[in-house]
Amino acid sequence: MSLVDINSIPSEKFTLVQQDASLHDLKLDTKPIGYLKDAMIRFRKNKGSVAGAYIIALLLLFAVFVPMFSKYDINYKDGFYTYTLPKSEFLSKLGIMKGYSKYTYNQQSYDYFNSIPGAVVKVNRVFENEVSKNKFIKYYDITIDSYMKTGFVYKSLSKKEYDDLVAYQKENNIQIMYPMIDISKVKNEGFKKDPNYWFKHNAKGAAEYDENGNYINIYLKDENSPDGYSYYITKMNGNQYQVRVLYYEFYKYTNGFYPCFLFGSDGYGQDILVRLASGARLSFVLGIAVATINIILGTIYGSIEGYYGGKIDLMLERLSEILSGVPFIVAVALFQIYFARKLGVVVSLLFAFIVTGWIGPAYRVRSQFYRYKGQEYVLAARTLGANDGRIIFRHILPNALGTIITSTILIIPGVIFQETALSYLGIVDLQTSNVTSVGTLLSNGQTALSTFPHAIFYPAMFISLLMISFNLFGNGLRDAFNPSLRGSGE
Repeated sequence: MSLVDINSIPSEKFTLVQQDASLHDLKLDTKPIGYLKDAMIRFRKNKGSVAGAYIIALLLLFAVFVPMFSKYDINYKDGFYTYTLPKSEFLSKLGIMKGYSKYTYNQQSYDYFNSIPGAVVKVNRVFENEVSKNKFIKYYDITIDSYMKTGFVYKSLSKKEYDDLVAYQKENNIQIMYPMIDISKVKNEGFKKDPNYWFKHNAKGAAEYDENGNYINIYLKDENSPDGYSYYITKMNGNQYQVRVLYYEFYKYTNGFYPCFLFGSDGYGQDILVRLASGARLSFVLGIAVATINIILGTIYGSIEGYYGGKIDLMLERLSEILSGVPFIVAVALFQIYFARKLGVVVSLLFAFIVTGWIGPAYRVRSQFYRYKGQEYVLAARTLGANDGRIIFRHILPNALGTIITSTILIIPGVIFQETALSYLGIVDLQTSNVTSVGTLLSNGQTALSTFPHAIFYPAMFISLLMISFNLFGNGLRDAFNPSLRGSGE
């Protein structure tokens, strides 16, 4: 390598740097990142946890707002619409969620449903099966509207109610009342010549004749009625009338809208959507209340154990070990037996969760205190004269905050799942008109799993989404609030 002669370098290439400038440290342009902000940065990087948080928020909004805006309430019950299929007024226009179902019926059942206006949507196939030699039975594969299959029902109305219904029919040009059938004539005359007589003529008005050619009027008639609807009624005691109505239209007349259950109905004729939202609301309230109380008790108990240690820790640990030996199922059963009638089922269940629920959080807080109370900054604070309360709440407890928050979040799904299991097994009875739970819906729906799976599908989907989302959300919070990862998200 050849050396450059300094004397040969032109003088104009030599320049004094910062000749007239004063040197000083540059101002930091970035803002300091606090503990919570740093935790949120790390949490947002976990896509699964963020998705779980959004799903939990949606389920919470579902539980809060659906009962407020639904046409039905938790007390709603209609025995004529048991196990109706899910139907959406909007989606039905797109060809889905129309409340239709497919069945295979014999001739007699087909004639019955075919007599109900609008019940049979489509005849998919007609076929015959041979049941014995040269004897065949005809079957029909049909699509039925589950909201129309209720058909005709009998209602007792007052004179005013009857007159109002007649006026409504005329005003809207719609038929709700149908001719009353004389059951005695159907049994005595009709079945003699045709076993399917009742089903074929349940809603039709064609003239019928007996074996001798004499006319049979199978419909009841009140000749003394002054209006033109006399053949629809049977006059009863005074101003009471019995009428035969098409229930689908009568429902619209009495309620102002046609029946439509987005999640279908259960075996009691209750709207599953509203019942599920109300049960979810109860689950959320119970889970949050139990988690809050247990965390407060566990934090206080664990702080005392971990900070003071020694004999105090020894005595308190023995007490918690004794309580932890009590089986949870036994505690729940005892509270339900002795306190449910006085305090209510929900309050008794709340106390059962609290009896031993605080032990887990207390153990975790105790571990954190043993971990941090010997650190140099704690010794320095004690040397400077800080009292026990200041050391606990200002120096040690903030470092255990991540564990406490994670414990709180994970307690909620645990409580909801245990409550669901207890209700499903029948240990806790929440089946009332104004209170329900997700576990109760699952228990009621299991009897119709093979025939009406929607009764159990939606509650099962809700609890599955809730548990998965809380696990993802809790794992993300655990990592985000871990002090050892401080600054890794910057």
